[in-house]
Amino acid sequence: MVRNHILIKGRVQGVGYRYFCQNIADVYELTGWVKNLPDETVEIEIQGEIENVNLFKKELKMGPSLANVSEVIANEINTISEETSFVINF
Repeated sequence: MVRNHILIKGRVQGVGYRYFCQNIADVYELTGWVKNLPDETVEIEIQGEIENVNLFKKELKMGPSLANVSEVIANEINTISEETSFVINF
């Protein structure tokens, strides 16, 4: 089990990026959250099996069709044992 804190830079707000994240988190059975930040980046914390987290991060580079991802910055952080779902924070 691994957990990553991720920042996504580029044209990633107003293009369905958070919903894209939720969909792929569901596909890979991951938990965590995603939210927009005031500086127009997207912040994510994602947790699950290491291979699934790595597949999730590869998908983040593509993004939804209207997105233009310029950078994905990921750092490993401590896992949260009581987390059970992936949510969009507003």
